[in-house]
Amino acid sequence: MNPYLDIQQLTKSIGDRLLLDSVSMSIGEGQHIGLIARNGTGKSTLLNIIAGRDEADSGDIVFQRGLTVGMLEQTPTFDPAATVLQAVTSRLKSETAAVLYSEEGQLLLSPMAMASADYEEAAAVELRAKQILSQLHITRFSDPVGILSGGQQKRVALASVLIAAPDLLILDEPTNHLDLGMIEWLEQYLRRYTKALLLVTHDRYFLDRVCSHIIELDDCTLYAYKGNYAYYLAKREERIAATNAGIARARNLYRKELEWMRRMPQARGHKSRSRKEAFYELEQQARRRTEERTARLEIKSGYIGSKIFEAEYVSKAWDNGPVILRDFYYNFARYEKMGIVGDNGTGKSTFIKMLLGEIAPDSGRFVIGETVKFGYFSQSEMAFDTQMKVIDAVRRIAETIDLGGGRRLTAMQFLTHFLFPPSRQQDYIYKLSGGERRRLQLCTVLMQNPNFLILDEPTNDLDIATLQILEEYLADFRGCVIVVSHDRYFMDRVVDHLLVFKGEGQIDDFPGNYSQYREWLELQDTTETQDKESRATRTNAKPIDEGSSRRRRMTFKERKEYEALEADIATLEAEKAALETALCSGTLSVDELTEKSKRLPLLEAELDEKSMRWLELSEIE
Repeated sequence: MNPYLDIQQLTKSIGDRLLLDSVSMSIGEGQHIGLIARNGTGKSTLLNIIAGRDEADSGDIVFQRGLTVGMLEQTPTFDPAATVLQAVTSRLKSETAAVLYSEEGQLLLSPMAMASADYEEAAAVELRAKQILSQLHITRFSDPVGILSGGQQKRVALASVLIAAPDLLILDEPTNHLDLGMIEWLEQYLRRYTKALLLVTHDRYFLDRVCSHIIELDDCTLYAYKGNYAYYLAKREERIAATNAGIARARNLYRKELEWMRRMPQARGHKSRSRKEAFYELEQQARRRTEERTARLEIKSGYIGSKIFEAEYVSKAWDNGPVILRDFYYNFARYEKMGIVGDNGTGKSTFIKMLLGEIAPDSGRFVIGETVKFGYFSQSEMAFDTQMKVIDAVRRIAETIDLGGGRRLTAMQFLTHFLFPPSRQQDYIYKLSGGERRRLQLCTVLMQNPNFLILDEPTNDLDIATLQILEEYLADFRGCVIVVSHDRYFMDRVVDHLLVFKGEGQIDDFPGNYSQYREWLELQDTTETQDKESRATRTNAKPIDEGSSRRRRMTFKERKEYEALEADIATLEAEKAALETALCSGTLSVDELTEKSKRLPLLEAELDEKSMRWLELSEIE
């Protein structure tokens, strides 16, 4: 493998916080590396140092001669007057490929391109730029960048680094502001990328499918894993177990050595210097923190009645814009956990704001239950008093949170659970990274103890460790949840069904998570293709008798029911066999005999019913 760059003994501090402590790593040709770390521990700092946008305190980075590096930052900046095409081609190094555009968007040639008459190269760059922008749903190529939203500017920046195709491509949260279709396109694009890739993302499916190496930044140290995200999870558990066992052994030995040092102060002068040095090294190892599993928080949410909300034939459309809802009716059930997916601009966030009463529908209404208490985690960052301490921002909401059964959790304990250690809780908010502020915003929402959580793109800017804690929290949450997200892994873990916004007021209700929805779509596509082929065959074939039967294919829902019935029938038959054996054994008491005798006819009736339904479904292709 040809090494592109080599990092040796890199150290970096910001103020009094040590982020990188003599770390070393290398990146080779063709490697796709995922960088994982908690927010605020130095991920973006390390990326900026590699990209030459920041400097380390000490250490060396050796680049291969002539290596080109391109970076997608979390918050890109452009000349607001530049057109979209100018912004996309601004990163290109080749003079002949540095295409300029007039205000009308017409292709012009750079001076060198005009001198060499290299029109074909410039035209090819323009075509490639338009292809990538179109995949990212940017189609107004001559618009100035300054009128675009933040999410659209992030997509323009992504297109600009992709078209530049550097030897080392650095992407910091590339899936933020992309809808599911764009994410899947980018996933396929990067899997085919033959050069080196260094990637930071919270999307675990994306990470697993794109990256062949994982590097974890933890406690100012880098740990390398030669495998994808699934491999990393398994090996990380082994590393933590071994590390914790080593720390435990060191602490036991340290206690014995410390007792000896205190008990025999005179003896220290007669012991070898190496023994003394070993003691102090042992002391440092014993004081290392262990990686502890965070206990699941089973928080008692506020009481919620059977009436949640009812959308009564709601319609909404923007002036000279898209239709969001058209006579939409929905009755939300108690303890329901709904996911909302769809392309950008189809109205997902607008729907949420109408539910919360922030936007009025054109017609129809939302009827909210009297016991509903919303907790809303919005896409926009909360405006904190940056001169306030982290712990004080949460205490303003509540000093404690009710866990139920007489148990309570203090604000400090709650913050610790969400990865703010006590020392960090005493920091002022202005010292937090962007991801840490989003995590603090999440804590302030959850501390209000709502019984209906609405999370609008909660995975943007949250690290994987926080997402894992949030997923467990939502799994145990005794209330209602609506999640708007493009994170497929998160949706699969949290929701039990989907509203799919397709645009122009069309909304589909799907009974399952996102992966099941994708499976259903693929099944639909396959079925449609087979039906078209079948119709074409029948058109070209001889006429058939009108009385001949036409068998249809199972729907996705029927296939799932068929598979569930097979498992249920096997379970019931096993129970029936066990009951019959017990009834014939002669060892049962009168009460047991009566109970099992009552159960047997009920069991046979249920078995007959399920078997009949299974036979009906088995007749369908």
